[in-house]
Amino acid sequence: MRGTLHFVAPADIYWMLALLTPRVIAGARSRHRQLELDQTDFDRSRDVLTRALQGGRQLTRGALYEILDAAGIATTGQRGIHILSRLAMDGLLCFAGRQGKQPALALLEEWIPPAKALDRDEALAELAGRYFTSHGPATLQDFTWWSGLTVVDAKVGIELAGFRLEREVIDGGLYWSAASDGGPAAGPAPSTAYLLPPYDEYTVAYRDRSAVLDPAHGKIMSSNGIFHPIIVLDGQVAGTCKRAIKKGAVAITLSPYAPLKKKERQAVAEAAERYGAFLGLPAALDRPMQRREPRLPE
Repeated sequence: MRGTLHFVAPADIYWMLALLTPRVIAGARSRHRQLELDQTDFDRSRDVLTRALQGGRQLTRGALYEILDAAGIATTGQRGIHILSRLAMDGLLCFAGRQGKQPALALLEEWIPPAKALDRDEALAELAGRYFTSHGPATLQDFTWWSGLTVVDAKVGIELAGFRLEREVIDGGLYWSAASDGGPAAGPAPSTAYLLPPYDEYTVAYRDRSAVLDPAHGKIMSSNGIFHPIIVLDGQVAGTCKRAIKKGAVAITLSPYAPLKKKERQAVAEAAERYGAFLGLPAALDRPMQRREPRLPE
C-alpha cells in the first residue's frame, strides 16, 4: 500500500484497507499539516461527498472538487487529491465507471457490498499466505517492502500462515514460499519469454531483485525511480524494451543485454505476438538494439 492505484478482488477490499492503510495515513500527517488539512476537514469532506454520491451517483474528480469548494472546503494546492485519497483509504470512495475519458468515483459501500470482515491476525495470515504463495521464494524484507507492514507484523503474518508456507535457506538467506504438494518436479522447459510493463510485480514486488536481475546489467529504472518495460527470458531479466503504436500496429524495440540466441529470438517473437493479440493489433519487432562489446586488438 504505497498510495498508488491498486486493483483487488471485491471480496478483499475491506480487510485490506483496514490492515494496510493506517500506516499510510500516519505517514501523510506532516504533508497534511503543510496543506492545513486536519481531521475536521476530512470529516466535513466525508459528509459533503456522501450526500453528493448517495443513491449510486458517480462523479469525476473535477466534479467532486467543485462540490467541496462550494461547501467551503478548498481543494487548491493538492488539497483536493489528498482529501480524496484519505477518504478512499478510509473506505468511503473508490473508482467505479467512467464518464467519457475520465474515471468516476462512487461510494465504496454502494459499489461493492461489504464482505465478511477479518480480524487483524486473520488478515495478517491471509496477506502473508497470499504473498509467499504468489511471489515465493521471497524474504521477510521483500514482504515488508511489498506490503508496507512493520517487520513485527510481517513476522506475525508468516507465523500465523503456518502450514501454508515452507521455508528454506538459499545462499545464507531465509526464504518462504508455498508449501510443496509433494508432486513430481517439473522437467526442463523450452525457452520462454515475457515482455513486462513498468512496475510489474515480477520486479517491483521485491526489495532484493538480484535473483532475477544480474547487477552487472545495471538498473531497470531511471534515476527518478521510473521503471522501464523489461524482457524476461527463462526467468531472468534479459534487457529492456519500448513499444509504440503506429500505422495500425504495435512496434516493439528491444534492448537486450546480450545478443539473443535463435530460440530466444523465437520466444521473444511469440511474446510480442501475444501482446499484439491483446491489443488487437499486429506486432512488429524492430531490429534489436544490442550492447556492443569492445573489440580487442589483434
